[in-house]
Amino acid sequence: MSERDQRTGTLSGLTEAEAKAFHQLFVASFVVFTLVAIAAHFLVWQWRPWFPGVHGYAELETGVKTAQLMLSQYIG
Repeated sequence: MSERDQRTGTLSGLTEAEAKAFHQLFVASFVVFTLVAIAAHFLVWQWRPWFPGVHGYAELETGVKTAQLMLSQYIG
């Protein structure tokens, strides 16, 4: 059977080997994308929690002011 005859039987126009190769690449790229997204969400959550603590976001302001004072000692 020629390559042209094999391609006409599928909706995508890919042979079975090409479809498997595409699927493997798609799954691998999806897994990498998902891992990068999880890492990004974790880092943002560490930087600024999605849910405030007992005293609300006022705790974050105190932490930012403390960090600013510490950094200003090193810079200036």
